[in-house]
Amino acid sequence: MAAAFVGALTVFLAPDEWAGRLAFAISLVPFVGSLYLWSGFEAGGNALTGGDIAYTTQIEWLEVGGRSVSWFVGLDGISLPLFVLTTFLVPLAIVSAWTPIDSRQSQFYGLMLFMEANLLGVFTALDFFLWFVFWEAVLVPMYFLIGVWGGNDRKYAAIKFFVYTNAASLLMFIGFMSLVFALGDSVSSFALPEIAQAIAAGGLDTWFGIPPDRIAMVAFLAMFLGFAVKVPIVPFHTWLPDAHVQAPTPASVLLAGVLLKMGTYALLRFNFTMLPNQASALAIPIAAIAVISVIYGAILALGQSDLKRIVAYSSVSSMGYVILGLIAFTEYGVGGATFQMVAHGLISGLMFMAVGVIYNTTHTREVDEMAGMADRMPVTVGILVAGAFGYMGLPLMAGFAGEFFIFVGSLSAPALPYAPVFTALAMFGIVIVAGYLLSAMQSTLFGPFELDTDYEVGPAPFHDVAPLAVLLVAIIVLGVAPDIFFEMIRDAAVPVVEGVTIDG
Repeated sequence: MAAAFVGALTVFLAPDEWAGRLAFAISLVPFVGSLYLWSGFEAGGNALTGGDIAYTTQIEWLEVGGRSVSWFVGLDGISLPLFVLTTFLVPLAIVSAWTPIDSRQSQFYGLMLFMEANLLGVFTALDFFLWFVFWEAVLVPMYFLIGVWGGNDRKYAAIKFFVYTNAASLLMFIGFMSLVFALGDSVSSFALPEIAQAIAAGGLDTWFGIPPDRIAMVAFLAMFLGFAVKVPIVPFHTWLPDAHVQAPTPASVLLAGVLLKMGTYALLRFNFTMLPNQASALAIPIAAIAVISVIYGAILALGQSDLKRIVAYSSVSSMGYVILGLIAFTEYGVGGATFQMVAHGLISGLMFMAVGVIYNTTHTREVDEMAGMADRMPVTVGILVAGAFGYMGLPLMAGFAGEFFIFVGSLSAPALPYAPVFTALAMFGIVIVAGYLLSAMQSTLFGPFELDTDYEVGPAPFHDVAPLAVLLVAIIVLGVAPDIFFEMIRDAAVPVVEGVTIDG
């Protein structure tokens, strides 16, 4: 994290002609560090429910309202895979920027590293105020990346992104702080483990005449709505396609690959871990929202003509599977949801990157403006097709493993009424995904070559193709050997599952 902050400042001050290569070199430092942390990690329980927290650092910072705020960071089996995912995607996203980004390069790459630093903070912070600082700080570089280097409507998309997500953060903040105030003197800090354990021990008290159960439910709903915008799930998804279409390719890679996971990670960390009984009480509407997101997102993708919009709406659909896994409250459901966050981060990153490589050459993303790209860009197209099959859940790829775990966990979930019905409906989304991806690929990639622009089309440069190949290898490796991450995720999911009380 510190390396990314220092690296961001260094790149900001570097000449433009050095910025891209320097940023890539610096971004390898957090990646190597994450591999070191991963290699020494010993699987334990969930950090917020009394389990083991690895690599902790806690330094008192200040006092707010009689409660201490500290620099409290650490990793468990839920946050470590997302930490590694972030450090893995950032260097690849930086390399993918070498071709399209040709102005104000030091600022662009500095913002990329600054965003990485704050993303790592979101996944490691264990004090609410510290976590909230990182959470909000992530918005700033993404706003500028879209607003400065984006497409023709970049200002509109950047403002819409910032307003939506910032308003959602305010709602979430109010919900969480109502829990803190209702806990009263039973907590002495804003440390997330202490707050979670105080809630589990029945520490919530009447506050301004409002009974504890009602406070917990209102807080759950406020936080759920706030995080739902970040995920995003239907109907809070409308900012996402605009942001993706206008954002430069590297920003889209991180937006889909990591930023969306902030929302699902926070839902798991706050809502489903701290307030599991409230989640269980709302199981049916939450599962319905998940299934609607899966199917509606897929149907919207089916009607798009812009390749970026197709992949953007695919993300809405995929995040619906994550929500379904979380509300199942089973070992495989919660574990599969977390695994799917990582799998989707890799696959969506590959898809956006591949679309970006095609756009760099053709200067169009419209399905009806090109055909036969496989003849001119065989390697790029081959990797794109493989990534699309990963999105469809092809066995031995990461997407299949994540969806399989979720379906196994949700099919007989005791906390979810009508679990088989919700699971079957969600499975139907895979059929729609196959429909729109196969249709888009058939139109643009195969058949006689055709392009409505005057640009010459040929094989992409090595530095454009190399990140795609690396991502594809990672997707296959994680699909063939999911226990690389799933074992530690499952260990961390067990205490979350055990925290819910199932009525009846």
